[in-house]
Amino acid sequence: MDLETVRALFAYNEWANRRTLEGCESLSTDQLLEPLGGSFGSVRNTLAHIMDVEWLYLERWQGRSPTGLPDVENYPDLVQIDERWKTVDEAMREYVRALSQADIVRIVEFRNTRGNLFRHPLWETMQHLVNHSTYHRGQVTTLLRQLGGKPMSSDLIAFYRERSGQAPA
Repeated sequence: MDLETVRALFAYNEWANRRTLEGCESLSTDQLLEPLGGSFGSVRNTLAHIMDVEWLYLERWQGRSPTGLPDVENYPDLVQIDERWKTVDEAMREYVRALSQADIVRIVEFRNTRGNLFRHPLWETMQHLVNHSTYHRGQVTTLLRQLGGKPMSSDLIAFYRERSGQAPA
């Protein structure tokens, strides 16, 4: 994988996360926390999972191996999620901006939250992270629809179209 592709994927990931959050703005706090089932139970919990796993991988790429994710109760509403996510986004942008081609092929070694040791080229874990976030944004879309909300498209092609000025009016 080349550096330009990595940077494009991370620009897309941030764009898609922002659009997903925008789609959640119409929800009340009660709706955000409403237990609906699925992997993480609520819109809040699913958003927090996406954001916190992005933080987790950034930590791993920098040589740290956190033993767990932050407590979801740290984010009682969408404002708190948004504030935290902006911090994670900024750190991620800085990290990706500073990468070289040699960096993305280096082997990253980390322990997962269960203590198991893994080694991967950085680009593999970066590609995985974008895919992971995409998967869970799809879950947020389903939960939003269950609550009567209107999700915003976060498709990769919509990002490319918007970026190139081809987005429909």
